[in-house]
Amino acid sequence: MTDASNAQPAPVTSGVPNGRFARLPTGAKLFLILSVALLPFALIITFAAYQTTRISDSENQARLRVAATEGARTLTIELVGDMTALRSALDAIERDPDDALSCARVSGVFAPDLGAGGSFGIHDAAGRLRCGRDMPQADGASGATVATTIAPDRGLTLTIRGSNGLARATAFFPTSFLRNVSRPSGFVPEYGSELHDDRTKLELRRLDGPLLARRDTLTVPVGLSDLELVMTMASTPITSPVLIAMLLPLLMWAVAASVGWFVVDRMLIRPLRRLRTSVVQYRPGSSFDVISIGAVPAHEIRELDQAFLGLGRTVQAHESDLAEGLVRQTRLTREVHHRVKNNLQVIASLINFHARGSASKEASAAYASIQRRVDALAVVHRHHFAEMEINRGLGLRSVLGELSANLRATAPEGGGRLSLVLDIDPFYVNQDTAVAVAFLTTELVELAMTIQPASQVRISLKPEAGSEDRAVLRINSPALVEGDTLRDLLATRYGRVIEGLSRQLRTKLHHDPLVGAFEVVILVVGRD
Repeated sequence: MTDASNAQPAPVTSGVPNGRFARLPTGAKLFLILSVALLPFALIITFAAYQTTRISDSENQARLRVAATEGARTLTIELVGDMTALRSALDAIERDPDDALSCARVSGVFAPDLGAGGSFGIHDAAGRLRCGRDMPQADGASGATVATTIAPDRGLTLTIRGSNGLARATAFFPTSFLRNVSRPSGFVPEYGSELHDDRTKLELRRLDGPLLARRDTLTVPVGLSDLELVMTMASTPITSPVLIAMLLPLLMWAVAASVGWFVVDRMLIRPLRRLRTSVVQYRPGSSFDVISIGAVPAHEIRELDQAFLGLGRTVQAHESDLAEGLVRQTRLTREVHHRVKNNLQVIASLINFHARGSASKEASAAYASIQRRVDALAVVHRHHFAEMEINRGLGLRSVLGELSANLRATAPEGGGRLSLVLDIDPFYVNQDTAVAVAFLTTELVELAMTIQPASQVRISLKPEAGSEDRAVLRINSPALVEGDTLRDLLATRYGRVIEGLSRQLRTKLHHDPLVGAFEVVILVVGRD
């Protein structure tokens, strides 16, 4: 259990919603909501414009596929036909190196190619030219497999081997011939074409245009060795109208969201923010300033501004009345505390007067015991009265210091003097705790004096390990070591009082019988 004066207040929820979206400004929330609401419509329109462009691209790709396939097929037919004629002549010359008829036949087949700049040559197994012109063979020719060599900017060389692997036939096809053969019939759009093998490429037709222009490319195998025909055609350009058709919905989306945010920000959010600033800057005792919110804000905000102005005037009037009442109440409270302090001092003086006039030592000791307790209460009350203006609590260092001085002054004089040693850290406590600590210290010091008048008593106040709001009050003396006299006094006179004070502190009093120490943990409200 804890003392009511030390009870911690229940946590108060601020009511502020959690989450990143909830912490955004209202203008940002409105902009996000409008953006999310309008974005699907902008995307739908943009997708429709994009789909139109995509359909046009699909049509271009279909035309390119037809043209590339036709060009590759025509080129394949021409090259395979010529190489078949060469194969037939090569086989005949292998059987009869002097076969002039086969040579004349293949020359007739190659007549159109020869007119376009092409050439061919057939060599027998001994490497002698038997037909056509002497020309280098294509790289990589092996056996009957067709070998290809592309000479950039010149043309294509094909070589085939005879059945014995020694005789060979080589044909050269110039670039102009290959360009004309691979041209698709009836194809109007501009296009570019290239002939590729696994090592190099031959440009047949160049496609001019901007460097960053959109182009469609299609690769079709020729069907002869690893040759491929690559055809490129310019795609449908993205013109200004197409760009406007695609970007205008997104622009309209951004403009609509921005206009909605701007209107709400000017008419509602900004005036409310100015009004909030004026309310936050209001301080008790000052007048509520009228803010300038312009002519744009909503009429309801103007009415709210006037309502706050009237509220400020009303609060100012009430604060004036409360300030006057507080001044009167403070004066009355200080007067009451002053009178109580004086009355306690009068009571202490009367007790001291009767103690000096007593006839027996027992009566003087009784008066001194009562006086010590009244002094303890007076010390706490006087320090409480001094701390009223600061309101930070009672400093136990000064309270216990003055209380120790009073205890020394009222200690018995026979058999030596009482010795008090203080080791007090500067802790602050509330009034109830200070009263209980003062009475507990007085009881324990008097218990030690009763057992041994010339006692040495040490009073310390140190922080509790691992806690910032608790301190340990420790009072130890050789007179408080476990013994028959201590047990009798605790049982008959001091025990119930000490136990009651520890209950008032809402803690347990610990006694170390070997070193003669009493220890209690108290709540503190601060320290220097």
